[in-house]
Amino acid sequence: MDAAIAAVQIRTQHVVEELATHRHRQGQLVMVLHGAVTCEVQGALWMAPMHGGLWIPGGVPHSNQMTANGNACFLFVEDGAVQMPTTCCALAISPLLRELILHLATLPTRTQRNPETVRLHAVLLDQLVRMPTETMHLPVSDEPRLRRLIDALMRDPSDRTTASQWASRLAMSERTFNRFLQSETGLTFGRWRQRLHLVLALQWMASGASVQQAADRLGYETVTAFIVMFKKSMGTPPARYFSERRSRRGA
Repeated sequence: MDAAIAAVQIRTQHVVEELATHRHRQGQLVMVLHGAVTCEVQGALWMAPMHGGLWIPGGVPHSNQMTANGNACFLFVEDGAVQMPTTCCALAISPLLRELILHLATLPTRTQRNPETVRLHAVLLDQLVRMPTETMHLPVSDEPRLRRLIDALMRDPSDRTTASQWASRLAMSERTFNRFLQSETGLTFGRWRQRLHLVLALQWMASGASVQQAADRLGYETVTAFIVMFKKSMGTPPARYFSERRSRRGA
């Protein structure tokens, strides 16, 4: 890649698209336009926020998953082109930065060294470093016993197996299980499962699922209970959260 930055736009069809663990020399910004993109790195599962972006530093091994009917732009930034975070993080994306990235993704490769495009790169990079970070990740672990728990709850997030029951399944006391999970993820079992529910709910609703559908898939007895959990975590109910995101995109 000759230019300091480059962008491509990718759309998925009616199936989930997955890319196995890989790495890039360049830093990568995943900007979601529709649907949701999740990225797993060592120790964490990240989700790009709706109408926002996910920053993955260069050289970091990661896997990507984009929901069906998804639409995202991937911005590649050469190391040293601008001072970006050295760890994965979610970024807010301003309307100006969004349009700059979209425009860059439409330009032919042969124009990347044109003076006009070089000036566009400079403006884009200047905007990129100004974007505030957001927290939207799920701590995970590669420890075999905890990976059993993580994989099981990812497959069936409505599973209400208690911490005591999981401890028994994993052949440890409940106290040891709780300390082990805390040391590996930084969260208690209850908070970890709640974070999982939040990440999955955001992914589903960004792809078009209703609040009721998200609550049902997560095993909540009532949609009200789900809304209370969401508001406690995100500071606003789901409908308002997505409304504000759409307003921010069009501001």
